[in-house]
Amino acid sequence: MGLLPTTSNPRSSSSSTNPNGSYAHHSNSFNRSKGSIEKLKKMLNKVIRPSRWPTMDFELALWQMTYLCIAPRRVYRNVYYHKQTKNTWARDDPAILLIMIGLISLSGLLWISLYLRTFSPIVWISLASKMLFRDFFLTGLIFSTILWAGSNKFLTHSSHTHATDQHVEWQYSFDVHTNAFFPLFLNLYIAQLILVPIITRNNWVCLWLGNSLYLIAATQYTYITYLGYNALPFLIRSELLLFPIILFLILYFISLLGFNLSQFVILTYFSGFVLPQ
Repeated sequence: MGLLPTTSNPRSSSSSTNPNGSYAHHSNSFNRSKGSIEKLKKMLNKVIRPSRWPTMDFELALWQMTYLCIAPRRVYRNVYYHKQTKNTWARDDPAILLIMIGLISLSGLLWISLYLRTFSPIVWISLASKMLFRDFFLTGLIFSTILWAGSNKFLTHSSHTHATDQHVEWQYSFDVHTNAFFPLFLNLYIAQLILVPIITRNNWVCLWLGNSLYLIAATQYTYITYLGYNALPFLIRSELLLFPIILFLILYFISLLGFNLSQFVILTYFSGFVLPQ
């Protein structure tokens, strides 16, 4: 079953036959950038103003988060329809972003409560901020920007036909990161939290279990990212985004020779961490 409706877009004449094609292309690029900034401002305004939260569709966000774990393709099937009705590829409702902020903050509280030597609101705020701003937002900004620029440069047709439509929005790239981060969050922030007494033991089976957790998380992140870009009908060669999975597999099998990734990450990530005996 295809990801998107098979509706075909009408073809416009190429800019090579239009004397004003180059000017129109740069004008469209400027308008897109300006429009993206305005959309981002509106989204952030909704996030930071609690009075706007009741207007968000949290039911849809929870539905999407559920299917990101069990059938991620379904989340992207309505992307083209959303573009036709909202005139944007990116979501216009930040409900899923608010849920992620809440879950990440809660996970920081759980890690501190269970495994750190001291507990205080300051320590919790520090750890939650580290998880939220570094792991989620900073990583998302970097990955989204790289994939946004790379997909617009290398994964679109070289001609300027449909210059307005054949453009990946930066906000959509960050939406894809948000979607892909949720299953990774469940594996590395929740499942790993529960399995710490097992995966940090010094035997091969526990090493295999912990390293497999990281392989699953990284593979899910990569696959859902691929689905997000593959859902855009104007992108080509989006399967190249699956290439990191090969690298993950190689590193995974090498790590099974004796490198406990879970133990290393936990002891490095958490200052003052107490390993369960």
